[in-house]
Amino acid sequence: MSSTLGIAVIGAGKMGSDHVRRIGRTVGGARVVAVADPDGDRAKEVAAGLEGAGAHTDPAAAIAAPGVEAVLIASPGAAHEEAVLHALARELPVLCEKPLTPDPAGALRVMEAELRLGRRLVQVGFMRRFDAEYERLKELLDAGGIGRPLFLHCRHRNASSPAFFTSDMLISDSVVHEVDAARWLLGQEVTAVTVLSPTATAAAPEGVRDPRFVLLETSGGVIVDVEIFVNCGFGYQVQCEAVGEAGTARIGDGHAMVVQSAGRWGGEIDQDFTVRFADAYDRQLRRWVAAAARGRIAGPDVWDGYAAAAVSRAGLTAAHSGTRTAVDLVERPALYH
Repeated sequence: MSSTLGIAVIGAGKMGSDHVRRIGRTVGGARVVAVADPDGDRAKEVAAGLEGAGAHTDPAAAIAAPGVEAVLIASPGAAHEEAVLHALARELPVLCEKPLTPDPAGALRVMEAELRLGRRLVQVGFMRRFDAEYERLKELLDAGGIGRPLFLHCRHRNASSPAFFTSDMLISDSVVHEVDAARWLLGQEVTAVTVLSPTATAAAPEGVRDPRFVLLETSGGVIVDVEIFVNCGFGYQVQCEAVGEAGTARIGDGHAMVVQSAGRWGGEIDQDFTVRFADAYDRQLRRWVAAAARGRIAGPDVWDGYAAAAVSRAGLTAAHSGTRTAVDLVERPALYH
């Protein structure tokens, strides 16, 4: 590895360009040397401000470009598997935005490729693990500060959903964050999923069942409930309350500055995940760059990506069938213990 880690960024959309900005402005020890996007003009536009960076339409070409020592994948989920496998074929560290793959079968193929190498090179971008509030809650639970956990109550709200959003994406693209956060906070696997649907909000696009209420059961007997509401209208909120045998702990209330004036008090609500989790994205990228420079990862691995995909698949089955659905996981390989 060189003293400045050369990174290929795959995907030049909102997430990819945001990561390029972070690498250039807030993360030391790294630079973008290649950008890939199916839209060649978009790739050129993002690469144009980066000294010596090449623009590509083929991810494989970007990954094979001179100076590439690590790969950041921020393309649509359906394209992740191919790009990850190209990177693993060159034994390059990877940070792949969630989902690792849209389905558990694809995640297993990535796992098989990594197992053949005998070391973990792929990190999945579940950035909540790097959020300061989530880290404090994790420390509290690990220390037994509220006793044995019994419940996690979660809310995940967006002001509005994009035009392409579907009912299934409430589970696969949104609730998947709660799935990973719950697994990590509790140190337990999700074993079953139930999805309940109230009357859809009038603000939802036609055909989209929003909001939904998702129940997750874990291997340790904890019940996790998730209110997912992607057209709430007022802002972006992510909240989590842990209820234990000896107390409770809640994060995500968003209490920053509170203004009192003219007989009223109040504050602001974040309108976008890139605002609420800006610091978490910075922390994630800094830690990954430092680890990738040593040929390692510093966060959720391929097993975590596979488990999230398996729970999402069970969640989609539960949503369509209206019945409780068990999560089917393969035996966890020793590499991921």
